[in-house]
Amino acid sequence: MNYPPNAPPPGGYGGPPGGPPPGGYGAPPGGGGYGAPPAGYGAPPPPGMPGMGGPMGGAMAPHAPYGIDPVSGMPFSDKSKMVAGLLQIFVGTFGVGRFYTGHTGIAIAQIAVSWLTCGIGAIWPLIDGVMMLMGKVPDAQGRPLRD
Repeated sequence: MNYPPNAPPPGGYGGPPGGPPPGGYGAPPGGGGYGAPPAGYGAPPPPGMPGMGGPMGGAMAPHAPYGIDPVSGMPFSDKSKMVAGLLQIFVGTFGVGRFYTGHTGIAIAQIAVSWLTCGIGAIWPLIDGVMMLMGKVPDAQGRPLRD
């Protein structure tokens, strides 16, 4: 069977070029379009709304003089994670970093463990200091340490 060049095979694949596609495809049901947007999308909240404060978002919250953590929404501590971490790394066997953050019980336990194990327990304050530098340790009130 020879077919002329650029001709569809017998039985056809559709109508004439430029015409509607076969199979009854037409306009979408319901008049087309995407419809109304889902609820909850509207204008942004006005400045000064709770949770919108901080360095970029407007007025400073009086209960958070050091700002608000964008991840947890809690106010930052007055203690610095850099100071706490370095104190804990360099003089952690005496619990200084934990005394600084207000965890007196943990600080006394670090002193006792370091003393009772003849210095082998000093690994605990070292790891604790690294965790403080990473920002994983809150202060005694549960607030994240500030940068």
